[in-house]
Amino acid sequence: MPFQRACGTLLHITSLPARGGIGDLGEEAYRFIDFLADSHQRLWQVLPTSPAATGNSPYSATSAFAGNPLFISVERLAKHGWLSNEDTRNLAAPGCKVDFVEVQNTKLPLLRKAAQAFVDRADGTARKRFETFCWLNGWWLEEYVLFEVLRNRHGEKSWTEWTDELRRREPKAIEAVKRDDASELMITRAIQFFFFEQWRAMHQYCASRGIKLIGDIAIFVNLDSADVWNHPEIFQLDEDLNPICVSGVPPDFFSKTGQRWGNPLYRWDILRQRGYDWWIQRVKWALQQCDIIRLDHFRGFEAYWEIPANEETAVNGRWAQGPNHDLFYALRQALGDLPFIAEDLGIITPEVEQLRRTFEMPGMRILQFGFGNPGAHIYLPHRFESNTVVYTGTHDNDTTVGWWRTGATPEEKQAVECYMPPNSDGVHWAFVRAGVTSVADLCIIPMQDWLGLDGNNRMNVPSRPDNNWSWRVEKKALTSELAEKIAQLIDVADRFPLESGQTRKSSPAEQEQFAA
Repeated sequence: MPFQRACGTLLHITSLPARGGIGDLGEEAYRFIDFLADSHQRLWQVLPTSPAATGNSPYSATSAFAGNPLFISVERLAKHGWLSNEDTRNLAAPGCKVDFVEVQNTKLPLLRKAAQAFVDRADGTARKRFETFCWLNGWWLEEYVLFEVLRNRHGEKSWTEWTDELRRREPKAIEAVKRDDASELMITRAIQFFFFEQWRAMHQYCASRGIKLIGDIAIFVNLDSADVWNHPEIFQLDEDLNPICVSGVPPDFFSKTGQRWGNPLYRWDILRQRGYDWWIQRVKWALQQCDIIRLDHFRGFEAYWEIPANEETAVNGRWAQGPNHDLFYALRQALGDLPFIAEDLGIITPEVEQLRRTFEMPGMRILQFGFGNPGAHIYLPHRFESNTVVYTGTHDNDTTVGWWRTGATPEEKQAVECYMPPNSDGVHWAFVRAGVTSVADLCIIPMQDWLGLDGNNRMNVPSRPDNNWSWRVEKKALTSELAEKIAQLIDVADRFPLESGQTRKSSPAEQEQFAA
């Protein structure tokens, strides 16, 4: 599906400069939306928003459908009376990094307190909205709350370590949980209600300011997730419910031994027989939350790297056939136009390229990749086609300044200086200008590159098990001067489609209508 020419920013929710130790869906999210609109940007790309599991990675979640409770603004809950002002008075000031352990220890008790208050006292419109939310979303919500309550009961151990009757979801055992843990289940439902009320409100505010949200679907799901526990039949598990093979990628630019992600692989034959029902539900749900969807590891839909579960690295994997065109025909038949971005990085074959082109999905081009050798020139603007999304780098790359200082070879630096010479405002602006002025319909710049931050500010180092995903932007960095500089570049590059009623900043009173 071709897109209108526009520009935007890659910034995850965790990176917003909110109080409480982590970015959330409160005031700073709205302030960032205003910054995007003031700088004539039309896109905001986030990473997956599900509850993170292994290593705090948004690409390793306990549910493909639930929202991350840590993103809930407790200050907004206090505004609506579910917490007191005293509860929020001592929230941590915005810092440069997320301490996930500290955030969980301080924020989750507040969310539980708010949820209990809501369950006990909510009436009228609020109670009706909650009941409607539970009714409309019961198809995933009930599976998730059961899983979450049991996971907490077992000290967050994987469901593969639970008792056999719970691992296998025996009806008597499940009914006992529903009976004995009814109050915990209700609290967990209320927390998910908080998340999606606040997400819906933020999404509506984005629309009012002409901003489209780009979401992110990770192709695989975590073994320790409600999805695998509830639907083992669609994953490659043995009789003891352990993975037979797991996901990853072969040796590449990021790692000499490849990446062993460890997610269980799908039984695509079973999904095909069922008309891809689970995938249709997943994409339909994602499109209700966002306007455009980035399909992570797109090449895995054509063929994926299959690693025996007993292998410690990805070296001894093999390519296995994915669902290919069949899945996307089913999605299009069920959902209509597919506003997808294909993350077509890595080893891309003609078959992967054909799949992308058949469904008119724009592919991704990363400017940092373009200077290594002549074969890498496909990532340079003179080789772009219009149906493309250009990035200076992604969440997996070093920042452009960091790459320039420590990652680029002398040959790459020479090529950069020949192709787009850096000037007085830094190498990052040379890259930004190259991306924004290219023919690519969409241009996404990581917030770190708008700001010219070094490698200490990168979001993720692939294959590193910890110390990732914690970077946060400073509140004072989002200045009117930066917004004006970005707007001037976007305007001259014809990336600012004007839409009636979507260019005026709302007043605080008007914003309140979007508060959940």
